[in-house]
Amino acid sequence: MVCSKSNRGRYASPALAATSYPFVDLPSGDTLRFKLFPADKFYKISLYFDGRIKYNEVNEKSEVVRVIMINFLNDIRNAENPISNNRKLINTIAILFLGIALGTFSKYLDFRQTELPGVLMAINGVLDIGNFLGRFAIWILIALCISIYSNSAIRASINVFVFFVGMVASYYLYSNYIAGFFPRSYAMIWFGFTAVSPLLAFVCWYAKGKSKLAFILSALILAVLFNMCFVYGCWYFNAKSVLEVIVFIIGLIVLRRDTLRSSALMGTISIVLAVLLDMVIPFHFG
Repeated sequence: MVCSKSNRGRYASPALAATSYPFVDLPSGDTLRFKLFPADKFYKISLYFDGRIKYNEVNEKSEVVRVIMINFLNDIRNAENPISNNRKLINTIAILFLGIALGTFSKYLDFRQTELPGVLMAINGVLDIGNFLGRFAIWILIALCISIYSNSAIRASINVFVFFVGMVASYYLYSNYIAGFFPRSYAMIWFGFTAVSPLLAFVCWYAKGKSKLAFILSALILAVLFNMCFVYGCWYFNAKSVLEVIVFIIGLIVLRRDTLRSSALMGTISIVLAVLLDMVIPFHFG
């Protein structure tokens, strides 16, 4: 086939001449209508990445808050030397049995006051142990000691909760199945106290720290214990019993500071706080 000079550089084939090429034969306005993905795909992908970014931002903020909180608590008191899991389990079981034994003994004294063995009856007659165990102060002291001497704040929460579960359960099981009655209103108070005891124990564990906040926390705990052990007003001041006096002294020893001066200052502040608490909350437990 012979091509003329005027057709040089051009395709002579009609088929080639009719071929349409991408990005060449654009419609008016040069609008690219070729879509790699549908619009809804772009929307879903955008949502996915937005969600992932927000999720990561929340995680990062939560991690920052967690680290700040841990550092804040560690500045108050650090966890003691770690102990083995077997030792933790043994300690918790021992505390559970202690709670069961004390709860059963307390209800036994209350129910069998006239049938106690001679020596125990004489001691109970002098010290009124049955009513003493029916008040809050002794149980708060025991829970405080368990909390303070636990290995960590988490362990304090577990141990104190287990103690109260054992004590309250054994007391009211004895009351219901042996004594033959169930004081529902008092039981609800103790059930509620048992439920919040892990949180209280967690806070109390830090009272033995070295910071100013630990000092204030110790004084506040002593103030609560003071109001449970003593009754007072404008012109009178009495201890509920000699056993409550001993409870308060033991609490003061357990929460003592490094120096005698600091301990005396803590005791003084606790009495002032006790009076203020009495003005705000005149109802006393125990």
